[in-house]
Amino acid sequence: MVTAMSSPAGSSVSLAVDVGGLRLANPVMPASGTFAEGLDKVIDLNRLGAFVTKTITREFRAGNPVPRVCETTEGLINSIGIPSKGLDYFRDNVVPFYRAFSPPLVVSISAPTVDDFAAMARDLTVAGVAAIEANISCPNIEEDGRSFAMEPRLTETVTAAMRKATALPLWVKLTPNTGDIVAVARAAEVGGADAVVVANTILAMRIDTETFRPKLGNVLGGLSGPAVKPIALRMVYQCADKLTIPVIGCGGIATAEDAVEFLLAGARAVQVGTTTFVRPTAMIDVIEGLSAFCARRGIADVNALVGAVADGNTAPEEAEAVL
Repeated sequence: MVTAMSSPAGSSVSLAVDVGGLRLANPVMPASGTFAEGLDKVIDLNRLGAFVTKTITREFRAGNPVPRVCETTEGLINSIGIPSKGLDYFRDNVVPFYRAFSPPLVVSISAPTVDDFAAMARDLTVAGVAAIEANISCPNIEEDGRSFAMEPRLTETVTAAMRKATALPLWVKLTPNTGDIVAVARAAEVGGADAVVVANTILAMRIDTETFRPKLGNVLGGLSGPAVKPIALRMVYQCADKLTIPVIGCGGIATAEDAVEFLLAGARAVQVGTTTFVRPTAMIDVIEGLSAFCARRGIADVNALVGAVADGNTAPEEAEAVL
């Protein structure tokens, strides 16, 4: 049980966190696929806890057929298909861009086989890259196209291969489209992951009732945004309860209050995604709001929030001591 810390009069709130082998100035970072270099024209990138790139592949990829995006009542369904200019282009042109900024660079990678994942992790162990985030929601062609993160066995195997290939901190991004995300998360931990990101988008679709055709060119896509937040929050809570490595929350986070919920559920940090498309300053708003929340509650260190949810097993007198 973590209780609130009193913030000394006149002192500032500490937002620094240790997450999966990295020390971050604050627990807020972008979700992969929702962030690019052009945001430096809109926000001060040095204020972010970390950078997380759009997922890259070794070879050039054009992505899925259009249309690639459609809206829902409280979210967004995308089927972008991981378009990529390739590993060499990224290493030679994108990594140098981020060296001008202070937050650590986390590179999201995807590959079709275990060996390819390991090789990408090895080849991106270069100056300027602080950590690898493995997007193992992609199909494994060695297992009839099943996603690595659908099964604990595949998750442990691919994580262990990447662990042997790089000394960089290794974060593994999980899919919610599995029957037992806790078992998959534990497999990533056993395989050598330094943190898990919970979670990726939820498989979804929409149909145009005028044309009777799917609204996405690839038929199915991934649902993100406010609609998925309660599900992602539940998964973070379940995983944080069973793991010894950090959990990074991802899914529907748009406000400081959303971030606080994920921290209370056990996340050490959060990733902000879809809302950035609507409000490009969202990450800065979350950082400022998180600091304001802690100051208002007399909390000197944001780490006091991590795992401090007063759940159903908490006695009334204990619940009063939390925050």
